[in-house]
Amino acid sequence: MSGGVDSSATAALLIEQGYDVIGITLKLWPQDCVNRAEDKCCGPQAVTDARSVCHKLDIPYYLIDEAAEFQKHVIQYFADEYKAGRTPNPCVMCNQNLKFGRLIDRADQLGADFIATGHFARMEKNADGSRYLLKRGRDLRKDQSYFLFSLRQDQLARTLFPLGDKTKSDTREVARHCQLKTADKEESMEICFVPDNNYGGFLQQASLVQKHLGDIVDLHGHVLGQHEGIEFYTIGQRKGLGITTAKPVYVVELDAERNRVVVGDDSALDRDEFTADRCNWHPFDKLTQPIEVTAKIRYNHPGTPATVTPTEPGKVKVKLHTPQRAITPGQAAVFYQDDLVVGGGWIMR
Repeated sequence: MSGGVDSSATAALLIEQGYDVIGITLKLWPQDCVNRAEDKCCGPQAVTDARSVCHKLDIPYYLIDEAAEFQKHVIQYFADEYKAGRTPNPCVMCNQNLKFGRLIDRADQLGADFIATGHFARMEKNADGSRYLLKRGRDLRKDQSYFLFSLRQDQLARTLFPLGDKTKSDTREVARHCQLKTADKEESMEICFVPDNNYGGFLQQASLVQKHLGDIVDLHGHVLGQHEGIEFYTIGQRKGLGITTAKPVYVVELDAERNRVVVGDDSALDRDEFTADRCNWHPFDKLTQPIEVTAKIRYNHPGTPATVTPTEPGKVKVKLHTPQRAITPGQAAVFYQDDLVVGGGWIMR
């Protein structure tokens, strides 16, 4: 329970459906994060709100310290990806390792059959009942299936998504009906441990990255200026480059090996092909032949038709039918067929 309206409504709905419910908040934050984000889902106010909801619903509440695992699997990953010239997606890793990893372990310790979250996503079994299928939430504006693509079959088998058929307004109405204090609570759209959206500042404050000079170069390798660390840039960035050029330029590549930021004009951002690795599939164990999908190359991407072809174990080639802008290494590429999440992987450089 994050202390927000979605997890609050989830608990209320499960009680209504006859489940014996336990509320759990995973304490994930490092202390310095608490000092800067008291009102976010990783702060103490969230714990107070979650505890209040559980008291109102008359269910047990536990606060469980998973800060060490969060540091290892999310924050360190976040820093390592930036150092490697990739742009990370910490929410996917948090879901995979903490919310649907450690939380299931805690459920086992408490004798619980399932875990449930406030994600807007749906799940059902395939025709012969042999596999669990992940689908978009009914409220496409709030659909969060993208962040769940990496969940394994054994994790899905233990999971409930009570909000899958609900809209955001539905969840607030559930919370109001139950007189929960979170009913009108504003939701956060930022990464929980970087509340001001200043990723570079967080990496420095947490002593995860130090400034280090390198070259900013054009597509031909000509030096245009200096940067203070590739970790402070992302593909498609135009502002804050600290260089003067005759026409606008954008970051098109982050070369960790040579410690270079490569810039080019707008057209250099368009690509129609990339490779994804560490793929995970839902309707089947592995991809054995090319398939046609709608590919989302980032969470807020609308999706575009693509052909996905297996290459070697765990990897695929993704051929986009229409070139897309700023395909970013380190981001998740998630593949859909209508509402079904076929699977996904991580965009490689």
